[in-house]
Amino acid sequence: METKRLILRKFAQRDLFDFFEYASQSDVGINAGWKPHVKISESFEILKNFIASDEILGIEEKASHKLIGSVGLHLDERFRRGIASRELGYVLNHDYWGHGYMSEAVSAVLYVGFVNMHLEIITCGHYPKNDRSRKVIEKNGFKYEGLIRHHSRLYTGEIMDLCQYSITREEYIQKK
Repeated sequence: METKRLILRKFAQRDLFDFFEYASQSDVGINAGWKPHVKISESFEILKNFIASDEILGIEEKASHKLIGSVGLHLDERFRRGIASRELGYVLNHDYWGHGYMSEAVSAVLYVGFVNMHLEIITCGHYPKNDRSRKVIEKNGFKYEGLIRHHSRLYTGEIMDLCQYSITREEYIQKK
């Protein structure tokens, strides 16, 4: 799938070094709740899962052909039963923050979710301190549902709340 500046595609073995680059950045993983990678072997094991997955796509910058992040629609069985729903997740190399790349990727994935997959609702969340993620979520039309207290424990032991959002197919169509 292509956007103006990006190619959203399956992960491949050739992505290992670009993946390790952003997965090892201290300010990237922590915003998503995971420990920054220290060894390339950690990234290799996770990359194998990404390659096998149908839920997650690599984000490649067209101009450089560099893998700069990932975006995916993951099974969302926590809150909605009997509803066609997925949970949006994403991560981006910090060298590319602030340029609208993630909003561009999320917009394309929402189209796939609502038009191709016929989803009824897509959810997304962020930790309260992650203002950049909040801006991406709100820019793409998600509505704030509320705060989920004590949502998860980080690898550091810190207990985190989660700001929860969603967008319905009707809201998406109305926005478009």
